[in-house]
Amino acid sequence: MRTLTSLAVAAALSVSAAFAADTAPRKAPELTVTEPSGQKTTLSSLKGKVVVVTFILTTCPHCQHESEMLTKLYKEMKPRGLEVLGVAVNDNAQVLVPQFMQEFKVGFPVGYGTFNDTNAFMEYSAMTRTMYPQVAVVDRKGMIRAASPFSGDPNLQSESYMRNLLDTLLKEGAPASKSGKATASNHQN
Repeated sequence: MRTLTSLAVAAALSVSAAFAADTAPRKAPELTVTEPSGQKTTLSSLKGKVVVVTFILTTCPHCQHESEMLTKLYKEMKPRGLEVLGVAVNDNAQVLVPQFMQEFKVGFPVGYGTFNDTNAFMEYSAMTRTMYPQVAVVDRKGMIRAASPFSGDPNLQSESYMRNLLDTLLKEGAPASKSGKATASNHQN
């Protein structure tokens, strides 16, 4: 019986690891973030930048912490080409987002969406029970290079891990100036 249990656990871990490995890298699907003001931002309009997409619940302590941490990194790395987009998916998110942004001093755009938006972007089944926050990191070429599994990822909620990941991605394919050195900003055509 113990052997059978061990085999079942090993099989479950293998499937889980295989699923997580399949989530990145892959082409990021289009996403439109609509803020309560009506302002809309599409992910494709940010091509050439490194983008962190975070799906959150405004009432979730982990999501609140993630948003504060991403605000800090965004302020620091925006001049190098970082963008952050938040999508609140809880009920009444459109109404809750302004207070959430003010209370947690969120410094990047946060719009609203649905649980189906998370599932579609992250490529989860509608039957998946998803833990929040859900995070995807998109490189300058529009490829998802890191993504939460449906059960969440503590690494993508760690400031030091995210700082290292974003620093690496911001150095990749950074626009070159006439002197051949990477520039601090990204100019879109």
